[in-house]
Amino acid sequence: MDVTIDGIRYHVEVCGEGAPPLVLLHGFTGDASTWKPFYDAWGKHTTLIAPDIIGHGKTESPKGLPHYQIESVAHDLEGILDELGVNEIDLLGYSMGGRLALTFALLFPNRVRKLILESASPGLATDEERELRRMKDAELAQFIKEHGIKSFVEYWEEIPLFSSMKRLPTSTNDSIRSQRLSNNTIGLSNSLLGMGTGSQPSWWGQLYQLACEVLLLTGGQDKKFCGIAEGMMKALKKGDWLVVENSGHTIHVEEREKFGTIVSDFLSKKI
Repeated sequence: MDVTIDGIRYHVEVCGEGAPPLVLLHGFTGDASTWKPFYDAWGKHTTLIAPDIIGHGKTESPKGLPHYQIESVAHDLEGILDELGVNEIDLLGYSMGGRLALTFALLFPNRVRKLILESASPGLATDEERELRRMKDAELAQFIKEHGIKSFVEYWEEIPLFSSMKRLPTSTNDSIRSQRLSNNTIGLSNSLLGMGTGSQPSWWGQLYQLACEVLLLTGGQDKKFCGIAEGMMKALKKGDWLVVENSGHTIHVEEREKFGTIVSDFLSKKI
């Protein structure tokens, strides 16, 4: 289904039954299909709401950067929930989607019952780190504009963050590549510029405000984000952290069965 929020047409997939619904937020270059392998299992006990985040998939990719700022996108998500007649939710976000999920939970704390952050961060702690990251993201956005989606996807597949995915079946990586190639130049470049890690506010100082239950998931081979999760745990009031061994950054792809079970158990209070 499509929902128009603040003049932007969002594509949203809705399936399953049960409350509160589970909202699913994909990562950079992804779309709602990221979560399709889990629809049958999770949909048995909850309604699933999976939007294509602005600039991705079948959602519109406007030219104006203010639409892509992470707080603006969080307000759009609130609008989507209002359109669907949904109040309280459980919220799961991966990587970029995790940063958006955390932003939403801080801006609209009364609407989130449980928060699951897969390989996600609260942003960068210092102005210097954020400025450096903004410069790098701007260079990458320019690369996308100059060389196109295909060249960018070939580059993106080779960054160290995704090295552990090389051991996956060729068919799995081919499917992910095909989905990434379905994105467009304006959407991905503006997403980097508007809601990249360097452009968003740092939420490190606000983590203590989260009153909901929070589950952090990191892959055992993803040392960078294990370190981030360790730091986050020091500030969270109701935080749990699980490390999924034999996995890197993309736990939902690399250890799909384990990931699905962990999410189900957390939502049903077994974790």
